[in-house]
Amino acid sequence: MLSDIEIAQAAQTQPIVEIAEKAGIPEQYLEQYGRNKAKVDYNLLTDQEHTPGKLILVTAINPTPAGEGKTTTTVGLSDALSRLGKKTVVALREPSLGPVFGIKGGAAGGGYAQVVPMEDINLHFTGDFHAIGAANNLLAALLDAHIHNGNELNIDVRKITWKRVVDMNDRQLRNIVCGLGGKANGVPREDGFDITVASEIMAIFCLATSITDLKERLGRIVVGYTYDDQPVTAHDLHAEGAMAALLKDALKPNLVQTLEGTPAFIHGGPFANIAHGCNSIMATRMAMALGDYAVTEAGFGADLGAEKFLDIKCRLTGIQPDAVVVVATARALKNHGGVAKADLNEENLEALEAGLPNLLQHVENITKVFKLPCVVAINRFPTDTEAELALIEEKCKELGVNVALSEVWAKGGEGGIALAEEVLRLVEQPNDFEFAYDADLDIKTKIETIAKRIYRADGVNFDPKVVKEIAKLEKLGFGNMPVCMAKTQYSFSDDASKLGAPRDFTITVRDIKVSAGAGFIVALTGNVMTMPGLGKNPAAFRIDVDETGKISGLF
Repeated sequence: MLSDIEIAQAAQTQPIVEIAEKAGIPEQYLEQYGRNKAKVDYNLLTDQEHTPGKLILVTAINPTPAGEGKTTTTVGLSDALSRLGKKTVVALREPSLGPVFGIKGGAAGGGYAQVVPMEDINLHFTGDFHAIGAANNLLAALLDAHIHNGNELNIDVRKITWKRVVDMNDRQLRNIVCGLGGKANGVPREDGFDITVASEIMAIFCLATSITDLKERLGRIVVGYTYDDQPVTAHDLHAEGAMAALLKDALKPNLVQTLEGTPAFIHGGPFANIAHGCNSIMATRMAMALGDYAVTEAGFGADLGAEKFLDIKCRLTGIQPDAVVVVATARALKNHGGVAKADLNEENLEALEAGLPNLLQHVENITKVFKLPCVVAINRFPTDTEAELALIEEKCKELGVNVALSEVWAKGGEGGIALAEEVLRLVEQPNDFEFAYDADLDIKTKIETIAKRIYRADGVNFDPKVVKEIAKLEKLGFGNMPVCMAKTQYSFSDDASKLGAPRDFTITVRDIKVSAGAGFIVALTGNVMTMPGLGKNPAAFRIDVDETGKISGLF
């Protein structure tokens, strides 16, 4: 059996100019990066009138070591729609180097449902993340230079909230002391690094609608506070112009293709457990402008990525999906039901039934809380039995939701025809989309509403320092922003060990901060971290390149 990278490297891809022509992108808007990838000038969205196509959001159950295949399903569904004669464009996030070298080993789909060139996409691609990291660290350098050169803004170094970033899992950088070595080397203070995908710059990059909007958002970033607790912004440091200059080319969406030649935009990549987890609004809007059907995904489970797509991205940009796909596997549901990874190939209806509430709660959130049409896509494995598949279908139909088998990993678009046909039916259904909460509610109530309505928590415990910080943020005028919950991806709760659909639990908010440029409040729960670390046997051990430049080990 061929690995994902072997399948990708054996593919006969089309020149990117042909993919652009298929998508309807005029030549003057295309900036080629070699034969297989290009950037598309965002002025295409304003220079020409477009009727937006239907938007399909792909999400999933809470992830498990068994795997769910959300990106694979997203790509396969797009190819299936193309096979049915529908003009389709897919929009995905760019992978972060941290997970590529850490656990995932790649994030460009799998099997015969991939975007290519997968090696480029998984590694440096067109340099967007480097530009985002440079803009982030330029702001950090300007901040420390201002303090070193007299501190006219009266910044309290104990209240600096802005961190430097690097796109790598590196626990050693979580907490550092900087500015050592005497007066010429800056002011000593405690600091730390985040991973690039956790940077507010990444969130801003993905929510910006133009260069002007980008610059305005960058200027609103709060980097810290003065001695009398007034916010200090990037605009106060005269930073937004230079930061925007670093990002001006990165802001153009990246065009690639699926294995079957469906146009694909891959642009931006905030994590969904610590940020809002969606690709750029530029790429989403471009996919909707060029395709009759645009397929996109949101990171991790629907309690994180989909909730933030709907409550943050849709609220701030005015778009909304016409249908939602929730991806699950029988194996993952058995894992949620208590079966160890080593035993997931065995039929176990009892464990499957115990794990099904995880899927059903996600489905109920989509259909009852957000009031959107929904289909469950079962990413089929060879070990799945007919009895297991029938049980999943029966329980979903009790909620009025159909189930479609997806075999895109093995068969490409052909394996997603049944799912595509159901999606085509759903996008024509009535759509009564609602947000999960009103943004005008106070910050505590918004957090409690998400915890109770989406997670089914009994309530929320706020650390005393969080209560004081919330009062400060509301006093400063930040109270009407949506909330971005930073939470473990593995559970509806803030405890990664509570699988399935736990009840009788509370969420603990241990820290809170404003991302004023992005336009949301971030609530950090449990022990979620903004800088991951590498494990004992990271994927990096298996990645290599030979004397011809051919990469192996990505998967």
